[in-house]
Amino acid sequence: MTSDDPEYAVYAVRYAHKERRRPDNFFNGDPHDAPMPMDYFVWAVVGGGRTWIVDTGFDKADAEARGRTLYRNAAEALALIDIDAAQVEDVIITHLHYDHVGGFAYFPAARFHLQDDEMAFATGRHMTSAVLNRAYTADHVANLVYEVYKGRVVFHAGDAELAPGLSVHHVGGHTKGLQVVRVRTRVGWLVLASDATHYYENMEACRPYATAYDLGAMVEAFRRLNELAESPDHIVPGHDPLVMERYPPVSDDLEGIAVRLDVERVG
Repeated sequence: MTSDDPEYAVYAVRYAHKERRRPDNFFNGDPHDAPMPMDYFVWAVVGGGRTWIVDTGFDKADAEARGRTLYRNAAEALALIDIDAAQVEDVIITHLHYDHVGGFAYFPAARFHLQDDEMAFATGRHMTSAVLNRAYTADHVANLVYEVYKGRVVFHAGDAELAPGLSVHHVGGHTKGLQVVRVRTRVGWLVLASDATHYYENMEACRPYATAYDLGAMVEAFRRLNELAESPDHIVPGHDPLVMERYPPVSDDLEGIAVRLDVERVG
């Protein structure tokens, strides 16, 4: 890393929502049956003359099948911050759950960066179990396999630098091949945690989310997030509505929809 390396701008755009209760969001539940809703985001990393998208959201079919409120698809979400999904050349897929890969067709020019372990997990013996396959949509996984044969999937085996100041790190836990994204910004090293921690509280209280392939790896991922980030305030969870409150909106008209993450937190 040199002083000439880019400092990226990083955005989170909210595209969907789900009403949930606290017991739904923690392994072994929670004694307080209070609301704890879930938001869904796509992330954009811009710098060094390139745009990287992290995850692709889901579409109307998945929203209807799974009872989610879809506000906008990934292409529509990114258009709000002046990014044309059709022109994006690189998409990082943190894992293959429906809400992270379901919109990959909106990126016809992109290469998809994925962990070896995640593809093997999503197409292997564990998918014969409903408890592990329920968050996957078979068509998404099958269609991405077709993209492998077209040369559009870039596989990584563990940690990898994708560009100066931008890297992926395999943590597992939630799924076998879950990866997080580390980004150099003007306020230090930021980590897009995706589902390594769905909410701030999962990590801060060391209380894993309810869906896990490997609980031990999920707990270890909390430590790894803190190791990779400049500080705990530089870790962005994958589904917490507080993200929209703790970072400033891109513009007044996008309040509650899109925020800048490469700035000091406001809450």
